[in-house]
Order: sequence, then structure tokens, then C-alpha cells
Amino acid sequence: MNTKFTKFILWPIMFLGLLAGLLFAWLYFSTLRVKDVQPENIVSLPNVPTLQSGQAIKVLSWNVQFLAGNENNHFFFDDGEDTWPSSGTRQKILKQIAEVIIAEQPDVILLQEVDEGAKRTEYEDQLAALLALLPREYGNHASTFYWQANFVPHPSLMGAVGMKLSTLSKYQITRATRHALTGIGSQSWIIQQMNPKRAVLETHLPIGDSKTLRLFNTHLSAFAQNSDTMQVQVKQVMDLTIKNQPGNVIIGGDFNLLPSSYAYSLLDDQGKSYYNPNGTELSPMLNALNSIPSVDNMSGQDHADWFTYSPNHISAASPDRTIDYLFYSSDLTLVKGKVRSHDTPLISDHLPVIGMFTLP
Repeated sequence: MNTKFTKFILWPIMFLGLLAGLLFAWLYFSTLRVKDVQPENIVSLPNVPTLQSGQAIKVLSWNVQFLAGNENNHFFFDDGEDTWPSSGTRQKILKQIAEVIIAEQPDVILLQEVDEGAKRTEYEDQLAALLALLPREYGNHASTFYWQANFVPHPSLMGAVGMKLSTLSKYQITRATRHALTGIGSQSWIIQQMNPKRAVLETHLPIGDSKTLRLFNTHLSAFAQNSDTMQVQVKQVMDLTIKNQPGNVIIGGDFNLLPSSYAYSLLDDQGKSYYNPNGTELSPMLNALNSIPSVDNMSGQDHADWFTYSPNHISAASPDRTIDYLFYSSDLTLVKGKVRSHDTPLISDHLPVIGMFTLP
């Protein structure tokens, strides 16, 4: 073969290879890098009280939707065109969230969709801002990022993203661990780097001198239709929480899954498009664990009282489904559970799920 022709062909190939290598390196080093299991930092106050056997503990779980509120929040990922929330909106919503927490006085708070360092929320640290409004006793906390990148080249983002799970406690936290969840396998490697990397945040709260309450905070995948992602993630959560150490467990978060075929039948066509028409992947957890809302709550005459989510494609803040839950092991005694709905539908597109338990 002619030497000049060979060089003519070889140089463009080498150049394209170099560009591909640089793109790979940029994607790899500018996006969230996590291990399957890794420790997370704990922030603790001095002289923190410890849980005691037989005492009551109140847990609140809430997807706060990066303080966007529930007006004009039909965003691009749900086929909407609304702009990101203004600073004024975020400050108003932050104050309202703090007011709900102060009114409820939970011992433990499990939060999802808490922004930090994201362009869409002007790079603010939303957890720090919330802690500044709460009583000092909530200063014990741990967090883990599940969406983080220096730059996402989507027209609606075009900048950094940062979103995390955060667990706050009035009581001593001795351990925090991040567990990675399997992503949506049908997505390309490039898209997977830019998208959220779902996780479970495990925290340990000692009970007296010898026992531990294990808390799990999570937010499962969305938009995972036509794949087994949700089934796999539910199994991973169950393996983490109840397979090996079943006792003293509370699992809270946004599961993005309906409780039953009946719940599916209540949705409009767009709502149904997000879920499995052949049955919910959440069934194994609903069968193995107690939950708030309970199966009876969600199938009874008052099932609408237990809705936790308002669809963004409907303008009115009107919850029409349950996708947020608190699960708990049988050694914990439920005192009372509820979805706080009378004053929260405009604060977030998710409603807070609250449970009061008695420790064994």
C-alpha cells in the first residue's frame, strides 16, 4: 500500500481515537465515582443522646424536590417546559419545610432530592440552609450524593449538578454507608455517567449499649420502563435491609413504584405509562415488611388519604398515587402512621410520610 495513503488514513484515525479518549477521561473524572459500598462522613454534635430500649421514635421521610415547590414545576425530565425555581421560591419552600419539621418534631428525618452545588439551584447547599432553620438538636447527620457532575450538556441544565440523600437525627449516629444500586442497563455508558447513580444511605443509631437501629434512606430509579431495573433495585434493597440482619430496621424514601394493580387502574394514561402494567415490582417488600401506608390503607375506602405524589403534568397540586413509603421490621411496634397532606401539597410534589414506632 502507498505510504502516503497509509499516513493519510492513519492520522485521522489516530486523531479521532485521541478525541474519544479525551471524552472518556472527561466523563470519567467529571462525574460521580462511587464504589459498590463505601463509608460516608458523619457530622455529630457533642454529648448526643442515645436511643434506649422501649422508647418511642418518630421518623419523617420526604422527597423535597430540591425546594422547587409544587407550582410551575413541570420540568424537562417529565416532558415539561417550566424553568428552574427562583431564589425567592426556594427560600419560601425552605421555610415551609422547616415549619413542618418543627411542628412534627421527628427524631429522624430522611430527605431525598437535596441539592448541593447544582447550577439549577444556584450552587446552594440546601441541607446547610435547612439546618440553619431547624433546632440545633438536628445537627447529627449524614449524606450521600446520587447525582453529581461538573457539567451536563443538556439544554435545560448546561452546568453542574449535585443532589443527595440526607439523614438527620436527634440521636447519636455511629455509622453511615453508601450502597450503590444498579442503574438502567438500557442506557448507554455515556448517559449513565450523566444521569443519577441511585443509592441507599444506611445509618446506624445505637440503642442502649448493645443494639442498633438501622435506618435506610433511598430514592429508586424513575423512567425505567421496559427494563428489569426496578425489580433488581427492590431486590438489592431487600438484600441490604432484611436478608442478613432482619431486626430493628426502618427503610424510607421515594420508591417510584405503585403498591398494586388497583393503584395503577386509578391513573390517567400518562400516569400509567411510568409503571409496569403487569404488576408492581414492589410486591416482595410489601409482602415481607410492614409499611406506612399499609396495604390495607392503600386498598381501602380511604386510599386517597394515603397518596404521596402529585403528577407534574397536571397543573393542580392534587395527589393521585402512592410511591413514597416507610417500611419497618416486625420487632418495631407501630404507634401511628400518616401522610401529612393538609398543608404540604404545594411545598413539594411529594408529601411527607411519618411514622411513630416503639423500639423493642
